[in-house]
Amino acid sequence: MLGTVLTTAATAATVAGVLAVPGAGLFGHRALRRSGNAALMRIDSPGGIDEQGFVRIGGIEQWVSVRGEDRSNPVVVEVHGGPGATNSPYGIRTRSWERHFTIVRWDMRGAGKTFGRGGPEGQGETTFERLYEDALEVTRHACERLGVARVVLLANSFGTTFGLRLARNHPELYSAYVGTDQNVHDGGRDTGGHRALLERLRAAGRTKDAAVVSAMGPDRRRWTARQRAAYDRLCTASDPLTLDTLKKVVLGSMWLSPLHSLRDLRDFFRGQSFSERITPGTAGFDDWADGTVFEVPFFLFQGDRDVITPPERARAFFDDVEAPVKGFALIEDASHWAALRHPEAFLDLLLTHVLPAITPPAQPASGQAASGRSASGQSAAPRGTTQRIG
Repeated sequence: MLGTVLTTAATAATVAGVLAVPGAGLFGHRALRRSGNAALMRIDSPGGIDEQGFVRIGGIEQWVSVRGEDRSNPVVVEVHGGPGATNSPYGIRTRSWERHFTIVRWDMRGAGKTFGRGGPEGQGETTFERLYEDALEVTRHACERLGVARVVLLANSFGTTFGLRLARNHPELYSAYVGTDQNVHDGGRDTGGHRALLERLRAAGRTKDAAVVSAMGPDRRRWTARQRAAYDRLCTASDPLTLDTLKKVVLGSMWLSPLHSLRDLRDFFRGQSFSERITPGTAGFDDWADGTVFEVPFFLFQGDRDVITPPERARAFFDDVEAPVKGFALIEDASHWAALRHPEAFLDLLLTHVLPAITPPAQPASGQAASGRSASGQSAAPRGTTQRIG
């Protein structure tokens, strides 16, 4: 969804502007910051785990990272967005998450280090259906490697298109679903995002851009790949908060990631362009028609000012969801990439709402009444109820 936006923005001049470093000192500054970030990323606790490398998934070598300070912590498997926009560069921003959870990150086929490993010829079949099966295989790999029966499924942006279907179809693998930057497909019925973009462009006096958006019409199912890319680019550029997040959080994280060489960054952007072919296969999806009943706890944590995946649409879907426990929260001062712009606020939501829902109640000592609190010391939500957050 945002591959073209990032590819267009990823010039040396843009990154230099983001970091506000003179051109001559740009690479020296990068080396220094990456070294410091590598030290911050180090896991040396006795029960910790830090494994990064290639695992054979779906017949090809795919990059998987497993990191956490205590293997006994709950396991979170991420499904990244894009398509092709891997989460692997954001480790330093989400470092605190690894104190409470074991985080499994995966560069999908066609994305990031997986794309760099095999190049465009080595990605095999690149369809939504193939990536969906890969996600299941990565989940089973994580369960086996860490010795757990189920994991928390955390999906963001385009990854939530997979996430809803994974959580709905495989409750035996997932202890909870957490969506952020939640995409909700509705078969083309909701035209609010298209209308809001037109209003922003016209208010800014960008009549030519508004004419382009108007001409493509509001029905995403009819857009060409080029029109879809133009819409995403204009949607991001027309909103100051989204553009600021793109520059400072997304591009800044990639540039300073200790896990990514300059070649890795090149592969990141090449992979995003390559992965655009996946999106058209989802244009006709309808999440309401596919089903709103989930057998696992269900949470949506959305940026309150997200113009790409508007919170109003996510809330409308959430309100129709039936789940044992469910919660919805708005992250303030956040557009798209909400969890990355405010990682501590997102972690607080995981700890205060998701963790109690997946933690079995503590067994009372002999002769004592149950306290109604989870093993984490927080109130446990009873099964079959709905929690509303925010």
